[in-house]
Amino acid sequence: MTKGDFLRRGELGTQRQRPRWLEFLLGPGRLAAEYVQASGQKVAQVMTPEVKTIAPETPLEEIVRLMEHHRVKRLPVVQDGKLVGIVSRADLLHALGSVARDLEPAAGDDATIRERIIAECAKQRWAPHINVVVRDGVVGLWGVITDDRARDAFIVAAENVPGVKDVHDHLAWIEPMSGMVLLSEEDEKRARAS
Repeated sequence: MTKGDFLRRGELGTQRQRPRWLEFLLGPGRLAAEYVQASGQKVAQVMTPEVKTIAPETPLEEIVRLMEHHRVKRLPVVQDGKLVGIVSRADLLHALGSVARDLEPAAGDDATIRERIIAECAKQRWAPHINVVVRDGVVGLWGVITDDRARDAFIVAAENVPGVKDVHDHLAWIEPMSGMVLLSEEDEKRARAS
């Protein structure tokens, strides 16, 4: 049993409250099962019936997928029908942190940095083609975007490449409804200064 099994309890007044139309769509069976879990007095009535487990050799990618898909924070590790451990999200973050500390970023020359940024952006469906200029590890992003949220995404994509020292945003946003061209903050400041 987990804390989540006790979140929706009648005694606490935390049972689910849904609009009548949604209750109609869910049907009486699902509502009855939720009632048993919220009001039951026996462990079997309250606990999650189908616990997802993993084996000691389960790859990390699969563990993360299971946690996301089933919306759980912990997975019991079972071997030969016996509980041998529990993997939590905190364990995964701790492992990631220790690995990240041990890794030295493989900085490349400007051409390599540019290629890595372009390759990362090419994998993203949100990313229109832009021009990437790299000089001494400083990245300049040039081009046109039609959604201003792409600006931050391009900057993150560039910042995540080893060897990048700084990123300069020169992306122009064309607001689709009005057709207005809005410069980046950096270019706007430069235009006001001159």
